[in-house]
Amino acid sequence: MRRRPGIGGLQTAAAARDQYRLLGENVAKLRTDLMKEQLATFRSQLEDFARKHKNDIRKNPTFRSQFHEMCAKVGVDPLASNKGFWAELLGIGDFYYELGVQIVDICLATRAHNGGLINLQDLCKLLRQRRKSDRELVSEDDCLRAISKLKVLGSGFEVISVGKKKLVRSVPTELNKDHNQILELAQAQGFVTVDEVERRLSWTSGRAIDALDTLLDDGLAMIDDGHRDGKRRYWFPCVSSITSVGADS
Repeated sequence: MRRRPGIGGLQTAAAARDQYRLLGENVAKLRTDLMKEQLATFRSQLEDFARKHKNDIRKNPTFRSQFHEMCAKVGVDPLASNKGFWAELLGIGDFYYELGVQIVDICLATRAHNGGLINLQDLCKLLRQRRKSDRELVSEDDCLRAISKLKVLGSGFEVISVGKKKLVRSVPTELNKDHNQILELAQAQGFVTVDEVERRLSWTSGRAIDALDTLLDDGLAMIDDGHRDGKRRYWFPCVSSITSVGADS
């Protein structure tokens, strides 16, 4: 029969566990301190890099995007505040604030046309038209960062993906799966018909008409009845090309 450990043996085992625990805590603390030291070093190097290349960061959108990626890796957000080191050094807080204001203006100016849902590429085109006299170039990444800061305004102003396209929503309209499928289908020609929705999505007529009527009521679709085949077209400005609507508003 196996003997059970005595009190002395239990005390020795407990002491060993305590030593292992302390050793583990010390190792974890050393690792944490080392990581903090490395992050502090990297942040210092990032500041030096920003000072050296601040003109490129301001004027080159690709360079600016890569700089943001480096900042994210060490937990630095140059857009977190308009005050402080990064804002004073680069002025990019003001750049994105101005960009955000212009995005809001364009979304409001085009809302009657697209119902508050605009293709990100079209938004960027309109933004570049409005800013053509400015020295700083604007990329889609810049637009996305500016839009992310607009969420403080409440509902709306967010980017949603429909198929291969990114759409910017500036109204609190909620799109369900049926609506997204119709918008994705419309990307090919800019419009759909009830028959096409029924055939391509294997829906009943009632389901297709209900979803299309909702999109129509929300201002996201426009009706075109002027065709010889008698089929009503539902056009979606948010997925079809636009020219300069609202660019100079």
